Amino acid sequence: MALYNTGVDAARAVLVGVDTGREDFADSMAELSLLADSAGSIPAASVVARKGKTDPALFIGSGKANELKRVMEEHDAELAIFNHPLSPTQQRNLERHLGRHVMDRTGLILDIFSQRAQSHIGKTQVELAQVRYRMSRLVRAWSHLERQRGGIGVRGGPGETQMELDRRMLATKAKRLENELEKLQRQQRTQRRARNRQAVFSVSLVGYTNAGKSTLFNALTKAATYAADQLFATLDTTSRRVHLDGVGSIVVSDTVGFIRELPHQLVEAFRATLDETIHADLILHVIDACSPVMKEQIAEVEAVLAEIGADEIPRIEIMNKIDLMPQTFTKGPVLVRDGQGIPKQIFLSAQSGLGLDLLRSALAECSEMTDKMRAEQNRAKQQMASDEFLAPLPERPETAEFNPIPSIIYSPNDA
Repeated sequence: MALYNTGVDAARAVLVGVDTGREDFADSMAELSLLADSAGSIPAASVVARKGKTDPALFIGSGKANELKRVMEEHDAELAIFNHPLSPTQQRNLERHLGRHVMDRTGLILDIFSQRAQSHIGKTQVELAQVRYRMSRLVRAWSHLERQRGGIGVRGGPGETQMELDRRMLATKAKRLENELEKLQRQQRTQRRARNRQAVFSVSLVGYTNAGKSTLFNALTKAATYAADQLFATLDTTSRRVHLDGVGSIVVSDTVGFIRELPHQLVEAFRATLDETIHADLILHVIDACSPVMKEQIAEVEAVLAEIGADEIPRIEIMNKIDLMPQTFTKGPVLVRDGQGIPKQIFLSAQSGLGLDLLRSALAECSEMTDKMRAEQNRAKQQMASDEFLAPLPERPETAEFNPIPSIIYSPNDA
């Protein structure tokens, strides 16, 4: 059960954005609409403010706030979704002004995550992110937040405010969830060490949300992982073994999708899920080759990979969905290699199966290269250990002299 219920389900919503002149503003608003739809709400209208600086009280200023209130009344909307992070004070002021619920982009993504988490570790990560989100938004919003009386027998003592009690309660809950998450991460590390002892080649699928990771995962592994044309269709990490001719079994993992301006607390909370990416032998970066903002999406994924420390892991770019634009990808499935002959990019369609044979052969090739590299590393370690064992003892310096008389002489008479 989600700890923080935002009430977004089946609500008519008005989307709000502030255009500061960024080129990707229209795409960002379109993505917000998809996020709202993925959460189960109904985007009814949009309100756009054009300002260079946001208002500290109402974020969009009183004039736009009045316009937003009128639009919400016209469309019978219960919810205003802002495409930007709001401070607790701004959210409280807007809810008072509008008389309706207000949510920012981070709250919306958290709502989707709480709906999609299925595994125990996924639910724990979502709950921890929600607790941290609530801790950052405790404001003096109600009149009952008066100081509580002091201890027993003390009249009018300073005590604690209700807000302080709430903060302490959330901090206690966050600590419990962090400990539980650490326990689950230890279990993951144990499983990963077992795979490493068996020298199993591991592959992690990453990419912008809705790029087709889960569809590709199902096509490779013959699994039945949920895949849909919506944002964050997959949240929990799923791993399956795949048999490759001439190589044997490898492990392929499907992970949570990335998105622009992914809140830092979500990246931090989902580090357990992203651990599979950090420790993979190879990353398949799945890209929607038909997206008009493909370059921006690639940059967002690369930024998150750098943040979690996975930017040095070998990767292959999977240019997916070529079947949707046959006039552009006239050559069909293609495998592109770098200057050293290593697979760098594959154009394919996970949905239709075009190019999957090229991907399988590239995975087999990378697995063989990794096995050779591991064998060389093991030989080097064994050689180093052997050299250390057989190394001659250091010679005694020529100036060293043996003194048969100890420096301290003990005699029974000294007792």
